[in-house]
Amino acid sequence: MQFALPQIVKLFYKPSSSRVKRSIGKFTQSLKWGFFFAVFPIIEPYFSPPNLLYIGRQRFFVVLSIITLTWIIIEFSNVIRHIFLEKFTYDKEDNLRERRVITQVAFIRKLFIIGVVVIAFAAILMNFESARKIGTGLLTSAGILGIIIGFAAQKSIANLLAGFQIAFTQPIRIDDVVVVEGEWGKIEEINLTYVVVQIWDQRRLVLPINYFIEKPFQNWTRTTAAIWGTVFIYVDPTVSVGEIKTKLKEILEATPLWDKKVQVLQVTDWTEKTIELRCLMSAKDSPTAFDLRCLVREELLLYLQKTQPNSLPKSRVLMEKATGKQED
Repeated sequence: MQFALPQIVKLFYKPSSSRVKRSIGKFTQSLKWGFFFAVFPIIEPYFSPPNLLYIGRQRFFVVLSIITLTWIIIEFSNVIRHIFLEKFTYDKEDNLRERRVITQVAFIRKLFIIGVVVIAFAAILMNFESARKIGTGLLTSAGILGIIIGFAAQKSIANLLAGFQIAFTQPIRIDDVVVVEGEWGKIEEINLTYVVVQIWDQRRLVLPINYFIEKPFQNWTRTTAAIWGTVFIYVDPTVSVGEIKTKLKEILEATPLWDKKVQVLQVTDWTEKTIELRCLMSAKDSPTAFDLRCLVREELLLYLQKTQPNSLPKSRVLMEKATGKQED
């Protein structure tokens, strides 16, 4: 049984990812125990002494069988999930469809596991007479209990409903780039009641799931990962703007960070001391745009230092010599 299942599976399906292989291995392990709990009550009468009670009919054996069946169902759902998602990977540039499907499947599987565990727990309680009496007592006071639970679970139910809304309307998806609470990061996990955002410096920001329904936030990859980046430089009004435009074009064309879509340099402000130049450029995603902006700043600064050092910001003081004569 230990090696039969993987060999049978390979006749119909050959896993290409390590996740599928691991999930099939865990499913095989659960099936071994399931096979034992299924076969043991059948063969026990043939080798058990007639004067002893059969173990397969004992209450603890039934409870263990229910737990094992629950384990098998959960591992089987994990295998189905990984097989279904094997071709859906977000390790590519245009991964909008993949992130949408991965988010929905992850949420649905969590709900499925909760349902299976609840049913299994109920089936275990049905094997105990005292638990049945407790259940009857609870049903008798269902009105008061329902009110108490309703008030106590308001937040949890709101989060659960928000999870449904997020899974299918999808204001966020797994691996989306977002700005929340002033922090830039990626959606790492979407659970039933909370969301984990991986901050750029490897910190984790944990937020209740209804945060993304009730509060505004920035999603930089809602429809596409492409983004525009800006660089502001402040120079003396005597600078040659045309030469800087030419240099910006050279910088962008020489780097693979630029996606060759947007390239603009404009004078966006003029004060009594400096003028403000805005460089606008595009990149395939936000991390690339950040690197591109840093590169443009460094290259333009180096260019101005070498070719137009007098164009860097400076303060001017005009001193005039007094020519009037002092009266006696």
